[in-house]
Amino acid sequence: MKPVKTEHFGIQRKIVSNMTSQSWMEIPHAGPVVEFDITDLMAKFNELRASGKLQYKLSINTLMLKAIAIALKESPKMNAHFEFNRHFVKGQIKYFDEVHFSVPMQLPNGEMMTINYHNFESKTLDEMSAYILDVSRRLKNTNLTEAMFEVSLDNTLTALKKGKFKTVFCRLFGAKIGKHRVKTLSGKAKKEYNSIPVTDRITKKDIEQGTITVSNLGSIDRGRYGCCSLLEIIPPQTCVIALWSANDQPVVKVNENGEKEIVIRQILPMTVLFDHRACEYSDIKGFLDKIQDICDNPEQIMNW
Repeated sequence: MKPVKTEHFGIQRKIVSNMTSQSWMEIPHAGPVVEFDITDLMAKFNELRASGKLQYKLSINTLMLKAIAIALKESPKMNAHFEFNRHFVKGQIKYFDEVHFSVPMQLPNGEMMTINYHNFESKTLDEMSAYILDVSRRLKNTNLTEAMFEVSLDNTLTALKKGKFKTVFCRLFGAKIGKHRVKTLSGKAKKEYNSIPVTDRITKKDIEQGTITVSNLGSIDRGRYGCCSLLEIIPPQTCVIALWSANDQPVVKVNENGEKEIVIRQILPMTVLFDHRACEYSDIKGFLDKIQDICDNPEQIMNW
């Protein structure tokens, strides 16, 4: 067979391929797909958007990030980093009070970039909306190869400090030698790009590892019935959460007469996968219970 085209990986695909390979080689994934009835939550969401209380237009994605940030307080192992040395059979979990969401975003060119949404544990809905809008603004001024190479270089230096000389050599060889080298800016173009204030572009801080990843796959393929069955946990994180698009589905409910009947409700599938070395299902139950409470008692979002 003769290929019609050969495409060498850019730095974005290199980073994704490296991290996901490490994930599936090292991490035993486990976890459920849970379907939440968000019919009442959506009604209250629309009421909140029409109330005039918010300065920015509220998206369902932002609302769910807020709900997740609140629910993570009930399951601290989900918002943590995990280290394990299989040779010496020793490990440790580092817990965080802050919630830094790693959120994959689809860019105009079709590529994906994972952005770190910092400190969403303490932000209001308006502050979260403003933060996300500002990320979109700064992305327009960003050379993605430069931003990602900065992160890759930082990871390489970290590996060097840990004595991983073979890893460092291979990374540098792959990044700068031959057909697969990463072509970064140089000379005048580099100087002009660096002259853009860091407040106006994406930097290493915006792409560095968060405390937990949340991926809204439903935003890419709205209206399709289904759910996410598997998604990579990116080390050293202990969990990843995937949201699918909400769809109308037939559900069995008990009416006011105590009789079962089939009704149409809006159902949102959520996948919660955890590193089984660090967590058990019981460690995420508090999180799921809190999400259920928010769906069952949506009036609480009016104070977010």
